[in-house]
Amino acid sequence: MNVIIFGATGMVGQGVLRECLRDDGIERVLAVGRSPTGLTHPKLRELVRKDLFDFNAGADFQGYDACFFCLGVSSAGMNEADYARLTYDLTLGWARALARINPAMTFIYVSGAGTGGKAMWAQVKGRTEAELLALFPSAYMIRLAALRPMHGEVSKTRWTRIGYKVLRPLLPLMHAIAPGAVITTEELGRAMIRAARSGAPKRVLENRDLRALAAR
Repeated sequence: MNVIIFGATGMVGQGVLRECLRDDGIERVLAVGRSPTGLTHPKLRELVRKDLFDFNAGADFQGYDACFFCLGVSSAGMNEADYARLTYDLTLGWARALARINPAMTFIYVSGAGTGGKAMWAQVKGRTEAELLALFPSAYMIRLAALRPMHGEVSKTRWTRIGYKVLRPLLPLMHAIAPGAVITTEELGRAMIRAARSGAPKRVLENRDLRALAAR
């Protein structure tokens, strides 16, 4: 299997990239983002685009079986128009470009727990999910809740880094006693790979579903 990862330098993307590079069943990984990952690996190829709204998906994107879309921003301090541009517009722009190349591709989108609720961000994420599910016959929405970094994965958002520094001692306990609340970066990566390779029981996956998929 050959995979594309958008956002491989964020905390989620770092974990997913690590599991992809460790998986013997994945032959090629294309990491797309605004900055390089800083990693070197025989499987890994990087495409740095300073303007991610340049949706030109030419030959660089051909021959891939799955896309793991891990790009995302916090809605804190943002109005709906700006948040929708960086969430709905950016995601669907790339999804449509990739669907034109390979409509049979599996598209896996990292969303968030609470998507579809009344909050502005939840409504925008909900519209994004609905469009992706309609666009790709094989698409999975990852409604991620708390994530436990296992190998030094770090968020690019300052307030998230501060929050994780405070909560770090509690995450192992929460992971043990609240299977629906916390998932490790290892479990997340494995679950996404297995969904891309073999499918999943449902198209919208919460933390509990992801942990079960990772344990297969």
